[in-house]
Amino acid sequence: MDLVRHLECFVAVAEESHFGRAADRLGMAQPPLSQRIQRLERELGVRLFERTSRQVRITEAGRLLLAQAREVLARSESFLATARRVRDGETGLLRAALPPDLSGETVAALLSDFGRRHSGLELELHELSTAQQLDRLAAHELDVGVVHHPCDVTGLELGPVLRRELGVLLPRRARAAALEEVPPAALSGHDLILFPRAAAPALYDDLLTTCARAGFTPAAVRHGQGASFVRGLVLSAGAVALCPRDALPLSAGDGDPEVVWRPLSGGAPALRHSAAWLRGRGNAAVHAFAEAATHALRTTAGATPDAPPRPLHLRPASEYWL
Repeated sequence: MDLVRHLECFVAVAEESHFGRAADRLGMAQPPLSQRIQRLERELGVRLFERTSRQVRITEAGRLLLAQAREVLARSESFLATARRVRDGETGLLRAALPPDLSGETVAALLSDFGRRHSGLELELHELSTAQQLDRLAAHELDVGVVHHPCDVTGLELGPVLRRELGVLLPRRARAAALEEVPPAALSGHDLILFPRAAAPALYDDLLTTCARAGFTPAAVRHGQGASFVRGLVLSAGAVALCPRDALPLSAGDGDPEVVWRPLSGGAPALRHSAAWLRGRGNAAVHAFAEAATHALRTTAGATPDAPPRPLHLRPASEYWL
């Protein structure tokens, strides 16, 4: 027996004192309504109404049960409303991830924007590479993330793809440091510092390929991600690092006596990002996170739409070989 539906019938008849009016209120015919009341009475073992040809009168037992019936219906509606909010991503837990190269300002702007949109939602935020995010999305251990392209987007839905222009961090004593904009070819002879390839293999290969096409084939590739570690490699090894301006270490501004950042020119590589989530699992919370990430990247990181958009599929093999 559908107890909630039967209680709705009971309350309607009790309040209308008339089967016809109660049936109209419930949008059903009168005979099925009478049958439901009779079944409820059998299940409860009490008579709820006294019926005559002229009127319907609630019994004393019915009056005692009416308040609790209304309470059950109110709790049922509250339960269903909560279930709808969970289904639509308006409450509960959202598991999200961001890549390590986003600045603190971008992360703060994203969290502030998302908090305004979904204040009742618990956000579990992780710092993960693209490869880690893809693995966790596939395992249903992550709801949404911000990934680097190119990557394997099979089975994923994506937000707008945004582009962050890359510059170069290099020793102030380097010849190219005297230029306002550095063509990649001017970096020849330097080692290149990149994130470990396992973090985003396709992006790693894409950056090296783009550099090679622009005339820069590094003497060696060194791996590092932490700001202090990268700065140490730049100073001690005469290496250069690719990074967007918004992700610069605090010490690497114009006042740094040893390290300088310059924009790249002439076919320079760039970072491309978008929010990503499993196809068919984009509820309201996921879309709100994607919108907050897009807005934060555009307003704090200077990201622009990737237009005309480049292909997001992976090449069969890298054009650059170490």
